[in-house]
Amino acid sequence: MEAKTHVSPPQQTQPLSPSMKRTLLIINCIVLSIGNCGGPLIMRLYFIHGGERIWLSSFLETAAWPFILIILLVAFYYQRTTTGNSTPKLFNMKPRLFFASAVIGILTGLDDYLFAYGIAKLPVSTAAIVIASQLGFTAAFAFLLVKQKFTSFSINAIVLLTLGAGVLALHSSSDRPEGESKKEYILGFVLTLAAAALYGFILPLVELTYQKARQAIDYMLVMEIQMVMCLFATLFCTVGMFINNDFQAIAREARNFELGETKYYVVLVCSGLIWQCFFLGAIGVIFCSSSLLSGIIITVLLPVTEVLAVIFYQEKFQAEKGVALVLSLWGFVSYFYGEIKQSRKLEKNRRAAEMELPLNQIVAS
Repeated sequence: MEAKTHVSPPQQTQPLSPSMKRTLLIINCIVLSIGNCGGPLIMRLYFIHGGERIWLSSFLETAAWPFILIILLVAFYYQRTTTGNSTPKLFNMKPRLFFASAVIGILTGLDDYLFAYGIAKLPVSTAAIVIASQLGFTAAFAFLLVKQKFTSFSINAIVLLTLGAGVLALHSSSDRPEGESKKEYILGFVLTLAAAALYGFILPLVELTYQKARQAIDYMLVMEIQMVMCLFATLFCTVGMFINNDFQAIAREARNFELGETKYYVVLVCSGLIWQCFFLGAIGVIFCSSSLLSGIIITVLLPVTEVLAVIFYQEKFQAEKGVALVLSLWGFVSYFYGEIKQSRKLEKNRRAAEMELPLNQIVAS
């Protein structure tokens, strides 16, 4: 092995102007909102109207990754024509970053399957509340991986979100869809919780990847990372589809779909595109801010998903769901209030330090 005489320090993300960073953050929040609210709804639409293929559903969560490739190609040709650079690189990802993205992609594929299984067995409103526990997992893993600091407010949020999921687990019999066994329902609940925990690990892992990339991270590179992650997640789910014979079953399932064969394929295509919004928005928010903020946005959209599920699918909204929802929202408000208080404290300390520095200079002179 060749000896290394010098190791360059890891490069941080390329600095953006405050206005550009704010604009990118807003755009990614909107994209994440579309995917976070629309993804579970359209996935559930597939299942309640005759769809049964869980591996196919998990495959669709990342199958629209070529859409990112189209964006990269457009940006590549735009750069060539506007900058006069005849040799720009289409892909700037180094092997180290590619490998890390591939590993995260495989984990994402596993998470896709766990989540798809949960949506197949649980009402959307129930699954959404269980997924709210993801914020607690994100906070815990962010502390371990990227040294995210805890406050009493964040700890309180984790406890409340965990209690909210626990209320659903203890009072779930009346929420079980018709024709589904209690064993399947409980398994769906457990796997949905596992999906929340795994994605709570993936978000800080992406942030850690940015920090350890050893190359400057700009937004186009973020899209490359997302494309590689989705590619490997899709490959993971494709293997599952082959083993489960899902490809052979698609045509038959389309003919028997309650909404019609054409709408079956429309649902599949829309599912892929909407879920791509979720993943692209989540990784974009991490780039513009942090993994914890990405987890917070996912959680704060919980009431929207709840309401939409009740409106479109006439799902029941029992007292247990109400209690769990209140606990989840309480946990979110607690966390958000703590973040605001902490940022104000840091800003106050920064201003005090700026005022103290000129005074020290005067004394020294």
